[in-house]
Amino acid sequence: MAEEYDLVILGGGTGGYVAAIRAAQLGLKTAVVEKSSLGGTCLHKGCIPSKALLRSAEVFATAKRSEEFGIKTGEVKIDFAKVQERKSKIVDQLHKGVQHLMKQGKIDIYEGTGRILGPSIFSPMPGTISVEMKDGSENEMLIPKNVIIATGSRPRTLPGLEVDGHKVLSSDEALELQQLPGSILIVGGGVIGIEWASMMSDFGVDVTVIEYADRIIPTEDREISREMQRLMKKKGIKIVTGAKVLPETLETGSEVVISAEVKGSQKEFRAEKLLVSVGRQANVEGIGLENTEIRVEKGFIEVNEFYQTKESHIYAIGDCIGGLQLAHVASHEGLCAVEHIAGQNPDPIDYNLISKCIYSSPEAASVGLTEDEAKEKGFNVKTGKFSFRAIGKALVFGESDGFVKIVGDKDKDDILGVHMIGPHVTDMISEAGLAMVLDAASWEVAHTIHPHPTLSEAIGEAALAVDGKAIHS
Repeated sequence: MAEEYDLVILGGGTGGYVAAIRAAQLGLKTAVVEKSSLGGTCLHKGCIPSKALLRSAEVFATAKRSEEFGIKTGEVKIDFAKVQERKSKIVDQLHKGVQHLMKQGKIDIYEGTGRILGPSIFSPMPGTISVEMKDGSENEMLIPKNVIIATGSRPRTLPGLEVDGHKVLSSDEALELQQLPGSILIVGGGVIGIEWASMMSDFGVDVTVIEYADRIIPTEDREISREMQRLMKKKGIKIVTGAKVLPETLETGSEVVISAEVKGSQKEFRAEKLLVSVGRQANVEGIGLENTEIRVEKGFIEVNEFYQTKESHIYAIGDCIGGLQLAHVASHEGLCAVEHIAGQNPDPIDYNLISKCIYSSPEAASVGLTEDEAKEKGFNVKTGKFSFRAIGKALVFGESDGFVKIVGDKDKDDILGVHMIGPHVTDMISEAGLAMVLDAASWEVAHTIHPHPTLSEAIGEAALAVDGKAIHS
């Protein structure tokens, strides 16, 4: 028999399971269809496992320089099997937590692959879900009043540069490495590529990054990109920008060999492994979109500000709709979609107020407009910048590279964007995010008394610097 629901969610990743919890809170009978494991990419193949590995790499790098802190440890070695074991324990613990939340919310879980059906004997509208169960049992039929598509994304590849899981890897395979390579080429200097470059370098791997754009992390403020490149090179990472990889030159023997066009000439690169890090593509195939009026543009599902597709009772959130492909974004899109379904009249998300983080060493974080974007939009821009070198807590940590930069509007004194690179800035960016949500001026942030000694003092000083009033510069 077919089971009826108020809401069925295709995909139990961060966006999907958060949406399910909110739906349950609002009294909607809810089910989640998940073909793999609850928690999705973020928990199992992205945010959490990669940050666990980054933390181990950071500890190893810090231990190697422990004598700077007056601590003699002897030879420091990596037990990579233990590193992977720790990562898996963290993932398992969080996975159990998500399963508990589903039970607590009385949310039904169907382990299998869901497919949207067109009008049928079950419903005159598209939206009935056929679930091919993972255990091979008979297909389940779900009849929901509303559907949320939260099918996520997977690593993108370059034509001719297909992942083989042995020599050529995506981030999925890299997370499961059983031993560290001696050297690695990373194609792509965006957020994921730089996090992997930082991690591998801290683990002692010889790293080369090949980036097509004229700078790494090209979506970040230009000064942040420049500082990140300087600090990556300081680690010993080789960075090649303005490089067009030539997939047809790929050779995979005892090592990986590939060429790229760099400044008008062809240059060869070789390493033990190659990591392809050129973005992610939406999982929109095989879920029955062709049975609906839902539109897909440039590989992503089209939605309105409340995440409704062309079928008004079918919504889509997260990576499968493009935009900012971030776990916290998917979660809030899910909340907005569910509240719209429940008639709660939510405010549309202002994507300019969403913080973005890079968990390399050093970290980087930002919210709002870059300086270039602000100028392009016609703002009369003023900026304030303050270095961590003048912050006592940064010196105590032994991590004083980097800075905080605030982009402001000279006419209205509004904060337009905040950009940070340095120690623990991914934990500091929320202050800037809150300031922008509350439409704070730089002087208001400057008048917020930041405790001493803390890293957050750099935010207060940068806010003072916007008007040329920084105390410690």
